[in-house]
Order: sequence, then C-alpha cells, then structure tokens
Amino acid sequence: MFDPRVALASLSGEADAAWARQAESHAGMAFLGGISLDDRSRKAARELVARDRNEFLPEDPFAFVASELDTLADADIDAAMNVRSATVGPVRRAARICADRNAILEVNAHCRQDELCAVGCGETLLRDTDRLCEYVAAAADEGATVSVKVRAEIEGVSLETTADRVADAGASILHVDAMDSEEVIADVSDSSLFVVANNEVRGEASVREYLGYGADAVSVGRPSTDPRVLRRVRAAVDDWFDDETGASGEISEVGP
Repeated sequence: MFDPRVALASLSGEADAAWARQAESHAGMAFLGGISLDDRSRKAARELVARDRNEFLPEDPFAFVASELDTLADADIDAAMNVRSATVGPVRRAARICADRNAILEVNAHCRQDELCAVGCGETLLRDTDRLCEYVAAAADEGATVSVKVRAEIEGVSLETTADRVADAGASILHVDAMDSEEVIADVSDSSLFVVANNEVRGEASVREYLGYGADAVSVGRPSTDPRVLRRVRAAVDDWFDDETGASGEISEVGP
C-alpha cells in the first residue's frame, strides 16, 4: 500500500503539505487534514477555534484539498486527505479530487470533540455504521482509495464488525487509534483491510507491539514533527520487515 510502512497521522490545523514534506525521508504516507467540508462541520470547526484549538478553515475547503495534494505531486511520500462532513455529498466531491490525484480519501470516524459529534461527524459515525458505509461507498464510487480513521474504546462499538462492514462498502485501509487498547489491532488484523496502527508510536517497543498484533503499518501522531522519533520508528519498521519471520513468527500480509 505504501513504503516504508510508516505514516504520519493527521493533526488538526497542522497536517498540511509543508508538514508532510519535512518528514518525506522517514515516512511512506502522510494523512493530511482533517478538513471540514460542509457547513455543519465547518461551523463546528469554528467553535473549536473559538476555544483555542487549531483547525483548517480555508474559504474553499475543496480548493484547499486540491492545492495541498498538488503541492505534494512531486514529493517522495504518498498523500491522503482526512475529511469530516455531516453529509455525504461533500465526501463524494473530495473523493473525486483525491482520485484525480492518486491520493487516498480518509473518512474521519475518529474525532471526539463535542462540537463535531453534535453535528454527526467524527466518532459519531462509529455508532452509525450504515451512514459510515454510505460515506465509504460514495468515495469508492468516485474511484478513490478509501481509508477509514477510527478509535478504540467506544462503548457498544465492535471495530471487528466495523472493519468488515467498511471493507464490504469499498474501503481499503483501516487507520486505528488504539487508545490504551493496543490488542484491538489483533481483532481487525484478519480483515481484508490494510491496517495502520496509531497511538503512542514512538520507537522499537511500540512498533513491534503493533506489528506483532498484525498491523500492516504504523502511524505517528503528535511527534510527527520530531525527526528523532521518526528515525526510531522508521528503523524499527524496516528491521521488522527485513526479518522474514518478524517478532511474531510471521510477516503481516500487505493489504489491497
């Protein structure tokens, strides 16, 4: 799916093309965004800014998606765009932009801020799998490779079931914020999806734990601007996949 199997996880208001460029020698994929696409999600983002959270709020979010991806056209790193929307139409439009640029569209079913959840974005989608699958199918219909960003530890939500459902809807990647439940990666590793493990990825120990649970790749969140962390993670990932058996006795299969 991407190589090296180190990704940069989206950071609100920070994960843009310049951010991706500074890490292109360490990572194979950069998830830009998140970017709020429709009126309701943009209103929520403005409320977040009002309480001092960083957010991308360009005048035209679709022009932003196109411009940021175009800026990375010659970069030595693949690109994805993490998007939020309370309605499906803007997801379809953003997916078309991504597909035209061979970029991945990532549906955000992850953010947990009250403002975003109140309008039906973020982790609210994990409790409404039918709507999540509608978003995935719409993006896939536009020809985009689709990732779904999720989080663990949501009461009443089985990520194993979610993985199967979004795969059937057309997703190729499951990007999992494992929270404090790293073993959840094992629950989704048998799906047909390419599983990217996220949360507290800092070096050899965390990399080997996630890959040992069956992840296909790892992603770095807040320390993605720290080259020391990126070098440690990249070295650990390379060592794992250079070893034919890895720490678990088998190599994780590459997703679609």
